[in-house]
Amino acid sequence: MNSKQSIIKSKKNISTTKKKISGGVAHDLPSDLKKSLASDAKALSAWENITPLARNEWICWTISVQKIETRNEHIKRVIKELKEGMRRPCCWPGCPHRRPKAAKWFKYLPDESNRKIKK
Repeated sequence: MNSKQSIIKSKKNISTTKKKISGGVAHDLPSDLKKSLASDAKALSAWENITPLARNEWICWTISVQKIETRNEHIKRVIKELKEGMRRPCCWPGCPHRRPKAAKWFKYLPDESNRKIKK
């Protein structure tokens, strides 16, 4: 392989790793969830094949926790459940940021602008 072929190959690798992953309606895709989706092709394919509202539900379900341990568990479940064919989180009243009536089910609502997670 000459140097020109090497440069073209490396550009292809960069472009595939920097591929835009879709977010939700009321929430941007958090970096930790984005990293997990990018590392699993089957989960990423399922993610891109659900609606923006469904992606929003997964994102909100992931960020609406108080502890980093719980958030990490939610991220693992998102990947697992997407690969199993689930399109939305189970037993979730809905995003309280998009549906104000769902807010009654939450004691804690995350504000993404100044997010502090308890350790």
